[in-house]
Amino acid sequence: MYLLSAWIIFSSAPLLLSTLWGAEAQQAFRTEPRNLTVRMGATAVLRCEVLRASGAVQWVKDGLLLGPQRSLPGFPRYSMIGNPKKGQYHLQIERAELEDDAPYECQAGQSESSRAIISSEVWINVQIPPSKPYFEVDMTEPWVAGKKYTVTCIAPDAKPKAEVVLYKDGVELTGAESFTMSGSKDKLLNTHTEVTVTALISDNGRQLACHAKSPALAQALKTTATMRVYFPPQPPFIEGLERDEVKAGRMLTLVCVSQGGNPLATLHWTKNGEVLSTSWDEDIEARRSRSVLYLHVTREDNQAVLCCESVNLVSLAPLSLSRKITVLFEPSEVVVLGSFRAIEGKELNLCCYTTSSNPPVQIRWWLGFRELNTTVVTMAEGDNGGMTTMSNMTHRVSREENGLPLTCEAFNKGTRFSKTQTTNLNIYYPPLKVWLEVPPPGVPLRSGSKVHLVCFSSGGNPTGTLTWLKDGKTVPEALRQVPFDKGVSRELVLILKPSDNMATYRCDARNEARKVLSAQTKLMVHFPAVSLKIISNQRELHRGQTISLECVSGSSNPKANISWSLGPFRLKGVDQAPRRAEFGGVSVRSTLSLTLASQHNNQRVICQAYSSLLAEGANTFYELNVLYPPEFSPEQPKQVQVVEDDMATIPLLVSANPAEVSCIWLHRREKLVKERDPRYHWIEDSSLEIMNVTRKDAGIYTVQCSNDEGTNHTSVSLDILYAPSVKAAKDPVHVNLGETADLICVADANPITSGMFTWKWLGEANMEKGEEVQDEESGLLTIHKVTRADAGRYQCTVNNGIAPSASVDVRLVVHFKPELQKGAQWRKVASRGDGTSSAEVLCQAEGVPRVDFSWAKNGLPIDFANPRYEERTVREGYFHTSTVTVVNVSAAMDYAVFTCTARNSLGEDTVDIQLVSTNHPDPPSSFRQVSVGHDSVTLEWLPGFDGGLQQQFRIRYRWARSDSFLYVDVFPPRATSFTVTGLSPVTTYNFSVNALNAMGESGYADNNAVLTITTEERPEPEEVPPDDDSASQSATGLPTYLIILLTAIFGVLLALNSLGWFLGLKRKRRWGQTGGRESSVLDGKKNEEEGSSQSTVSNSNRYESREKVNAAAQRTLLIDSGSETDSNIYERYAGESSHYYYPTSDYWPPLHPLTEETHRLDVTRYPVESQGHVYEDVTDCDLYQDVLASSLPSPPSLFDSRLPQRKSDWRSPAYPEGSGRVKESMADRLPQRDYDLPFELRGELV
Repeated sequence: MYLLSAWIIFSSAPLLLSTLWGAEAQQAFRTEPRNLTVRMGATAVLRCEVLRASGAVQWVKDGLLLGPQRSLPGFPRYSMIGNPKKGQYHLQIERAELEDDAPYECQAGQSESSRAIISSEVWINVQIPPSKPYFEVDMTEPWVAGKKYTVTCIAPDAKPKAEVVLYKDGVELTGAESFTMSGSKDKLLNTHTEVTVTALISDNGRQLACHAKSPALAQALKTTATMRVYFPPQPPFIEGLERDEVKAGRMLTLVCVSQGGNPLATLHWTKNGEVLSTSWDEDIEARRSRSVLYLHVTREDNQAVLCCESVNLVSLAPLSLSRKITVLFEPSEVVVLGSFRAIEGKELNLCCYTTSSNPPVQIRWWLGFRELNTTVVTMAEGDNGGMTTMSNMTHRVSREENGLPLTCEAFNKGTRFSKTQTTNLNIYYPPLKVWLEVPPPGVPLRSGSKVHLVCFSSGGNPTGTLTWLKDGKTVPEALRQVPFDKGVSRELVLILKPSDNMATYRCDARNEARKVLSAQTKLMVHFPAVSLKIISNQRELHRGQTISLECVSGSSNPKANISWSLGPFRLKGVDQAPRRAEFGGVSVRSTLSLTLASQHNNQRVICQAYSSLLAEGANTFYELNVLYPPEFSPEQPKQVQVVEDDMATIPLLVSANPAEVSCIWLHRREKLVKERDPRYHWIEDSSLEIMNVTRKDAGIYTVQCSNDEGTNHTSVSLDILYAPSVKAAKDPVHVNLGETADLICVADANPITSGMFTWKWLGEANMEKGEEVQDEESGLLTIHKVTRADAGRYQCTVNNGIAPSASVDVRLVVHFKPELQKGAQWRKVASRGDGTSSAEVLCQAEGVPRVDFSWAKNGLPIDFANPRYEERTVREGYFHTSTVTVVNVSAAMDYAVFTCTARNSLGEDTVDIQLVSTNHPDPPSSFRQVSVGHDSVTLEWLPGFDGGLQQQFRIRYRWARSDSFLYVDVFPPRATSFTVTGLSPVTTYNFSVNALNAMGESGYADNNAVLTITTEERPEPEEVPPDDDSASQSATGLPTYLIILLTAIFGVLLALNSLGWFLGLKRKRRWGQTGGRESSVLDGKKNEEEGSSQSTVSNSNRYESREKVNAAAQRTLLIDSGSETDSNIYERYAGESSHYYYPTSDYWPPLHPLTEETHRLDVTRYPVESQGHVYEDVTDCDLYQDVLASSLPSPPSLFDSRLPQRKSDWRSPAYPEGSGRVKESMADRLPQRDYDLPFELRGELV
């Protein structure tokens, strides 16, 4: 409203000053600057043109005068361009920058002859592209599958704000919310776009992409980040244990595998609850953890439970798998007790005893090859869940048995292995030699590998007994002794362990001779750290405290390297000097100092002792329990948006250790309590709910939380969103034709969203609306090079996503200079000029604002005080019609050129209108072909001036072999297009058209031009063979008797017609003697010459040259121009004029033959349909003669049946009737008015 008032005052000020200062030439703006939007770095030009500039012209930027010089010193990028002689002082700004975004004015200073003028203030809107977008979230911190994370992307320093879109692996993320904040400079905006993402296992390794789009950019800016998602592993499974029964002495290689998980799982083995191994391998490519347990099965492992556990950082509980094993073992030894010396005939008492075995063994005695059955067997429970067996044997020996072997055999069904104890009853001697088959000395062996040690002994009686010893201790795992020719051997199979490094393995050979032979070797074994542990002396940990951890590894060979890690991060420790350790290895240790933070709580510090030579190592961990005061999650929203009248929920995401936290909320420094406002509610996690929020609830909310460790606070902004309201900045908007129109509407809404303004044209047809621009809360519709069709009502609708949307209408009024109608029918007016009739000279113009008319006759202004001249003006919308009525038209005084001038504030237009006598019409023009078929041609033309009388048209045509022209009257009479039918296929025709009225006929169109057209081929010819009945019919299809009757009647009519023509010719000659005909002929020639140079546009085509204007624009112009609406002038304008002027003297049409006629006697008259005529040439002024019907082709229908049939007001004139009327006129000699005559007597009769 204020802007409208200011505009009215500003618009009226020049008129008031002009009145006060008189008629001096005032300087004024031809072109005022307009708001301009430009990209940074482009060139901006503000246009300013001053009419009659007499004062200094200069520009003002944001209140600062730039100076009158065109180079604008001090502003290297600014200059004034244009032709100063034409008043052009355009401001050009090169390489536009943000500082150019300001208001500008064009000023012309005061001079002696003019006051100072100042243009309206305009703005240059400089568009700034955003900087490279970036993620606010720390993408190096891994996510946990199943949890939700808020991803924020910021596109900084843009104008207007950038549009930010987030993608995951090329797919746009839905549910994103955006808001803007101030940028690094004034007028620059940072666009923050947030989206909540639920981490999925499949998201690990995927890419997040952020695209920033801006009108100032040709393409979007992009930034990417890779997602890292933690998730628990799958349950473990064990490989290498096919059966639960295992033989003792076997080296089991058990592999515990845990698939998946991020990070990969940590594994450890237990046996009967005791930890066996905490070492594992990680296969990054296969995504699995693998722990190998080398278990040398002993009898002690019988019924032992083996368990493998897997866990990682995000596991809710360890996953485990257990297996119980049954060990099959033989007795460690078979002992025969008693004396082997026996005296012949005496009893030999021997006892054979086996240690514990599973299952129990079966003992049998052998003497030579004979089994001794005089035995007593007893069993008892043994060690490790086995059974011991003892057999007492009594045997009376004989001499024959001397030297025979006495054997005690212990057989184990489970292992299918037997152990024997054999003694020969003879004199024993010791072995002769002992040697070993072992790996070469000094060659390193790897821990866990299998080594075979074989001891050989030869000679002795009995042969020697071999025993393996390790560092002086018997090795029970050796295989049984195997005899060979003159000796025995015993193999020891070792799965190397760390204790085997530098250990001495010795093999002893002995018998009853009590002499021992030995052989020994030393092994060099490489092994990883046998143990690993982390030591800490601090019990209670707090945030900010530095904890010291020491990782100590057990013996290893060679030396291991210690590394530290915390989650995905590697930590650097301080290594200590290595120390000698057991098994001939070394022990290493490393210390780590770590400053604790809240995120370290419940995390594991992992220590790894790794041997690069062996490519394996050991792992252990230390779990942190960090105490810290309340901390707010990075996911804690800084802003909450809610629609007015809805419920607002301000979430609180806080963590602490201890977890018992108390919180209070503050708004505008006041503590929020439910008693103060019952709309406040707190839910279990201390989040705040506000019911029915209003705009007053917007602002900063602060929450303070505390526990035993301290206090912390954070703030959240509550933004209240509401639906828009809108108003027009200016209504109506006036603009000159060809200029630029700016329609502005201003909205009050939150949020102000990009693209929330839409414009709609309220007219009846579809039109291009123009350029739509949004500047914050203002919507601008700019229509360049305004045309008259752009006038009308436009609707501005605002929709910021919150219902309901709001709309306002803005009217556009287009001003243009007068444009007069100048067609042929507007340049001539006909009247009889006998002093008794009146003539109306019409002048019609279109224009806005109001159009005024002035008239002149033969170059002199018309004095409308003269009662013979009356002028009236009718206005409707932008149509203005001035009618000058000439009373009692006199040929001598009024046959003249009337000049009509229409003018308004934007210009003027002039047309000359000639008042002439009624005459024959002007020829048509623009005769052309519309379409052609195999039997028809459609023609079209533009009518000429009708001579002041109603005119009709006639088409003339012929073909190559025709003897004369054929004529067709156009129906309806005033139609300007017509279809000639009944033509022959593939035939060339020559067509012409002319016009006729009661005074005569015109020449042929386009200076007697001939239009040559060839018809097309018949598409599907169909021939019907004639039957016998058709033989009695003529070419017309009529019976023979009807043809004879019609021929007789037609002959009588031709005779009467010839008589009428003869009498009319005598009367015309008599009238020509009086001079009347000479005058008519001279006038006719003069009018024909004048008409040949005139336009050929008829009344029916008055609107063809005028610009089409929409109905809504007409209504707007009607309202704004204040024109009269009670005139009916446009009814006559839209239709055909009903005023015709005829001469008062008697008129008799000339009946001379047409120039196209040929003198032949064989002229045939064809039957004529009701829609038109066919005219044939005549050869003489005497009676018509009948000719045979076969002289010309049978004429088909000459009119298109698709034309409207108007039989009620149109009938075909017949020649007998015309002849009769001529005869009657000649007989009566009565004067008649020309417009009372029938058509046959108002033109030439052929």
